[in-house]
Amino acid sequence: MLSEFKAFIARGNVLDLAVGVIIGAAFGKIVTSLTEDIIMPVIGKVTGGMDFTNKFLILGDVPATYKGSLESYADLKKAGVAMLGYGSFVTAIINFLIMAFVIFLIVRQANKMMPPPAAAPAGPSEVELLAEIRDELKRRP
Repeated sequence: MLSEFKAFIARGNVLDLAVGVIIGAAFGKIVTSLTEDIIMPVIGKVTGGMDFTNKFLILGDVPATYKGSLESYADLKKAGVAMLGYGSFVTAIINFLIMAFVIFLIVRQANKMMPPPAAAPAGPSEVELLAEIRDELKRRP
């Protein structure tokens, strides 16, 4: 069983997939940082200082013992208040769109670098096929 496992792992596809997953996870962190640390602050500046991370709706009751700010998403979340954090959702959508666009660019470039597929061997033309069918029908009684 150990030798089968070694053979399975040694296959190129499995190793390629593992490398792809690891690089993809690291790339995801880069895109998240790009979105949260560069793009969202610029969008916030353009929209008049809007901070998307603190955009939320309080759905539940705030505990009477809560002493933090009612404007802090993180503090309210820590206190267990039910909230709809749409600002985080908007940030996640922007992360996704950036990642999808970059992957599109990478795949597009990779497709340009690959040689075109070999042309299929030329087969008989329609006229030749019809002639073969005609000849075969003539030979049959």
